[in-house]
Amino acid sequence: MDNNQAFKPGEVVYVIIRNPHAQDVANVQQAAVVQNPEIPNQLALFLHETYYPLTEEFAVFPSESEAEQAYQEAFGFSEDELGGYYG
Repeated sequence: MDNNQAFKPGEVVYVIIRNPHAQDVANVQQAAVVQNPEIPNQLALFLHETYYPLTEEFAVFPSESEAEQAYQEAFGFSEDELGGYYG
């Protein structure tokens, strides 16, 4: 799927993103689809005050529930189910 065809600027989407400092930690984050300020005619994700090219490297979902379901399938338990246990 070409992500640039699937989404439009201004859409709010949800991504599963890994913590760059702890690769075994991932969570669902809200992001905005925007025009890429560095590459005209391409889209980007705006997340944590940073632009990321909208590529196949991101697991992008149109709804939070779809992202949470994919998260559960990939990683199992959510933080809520673990009761705050991080070890």
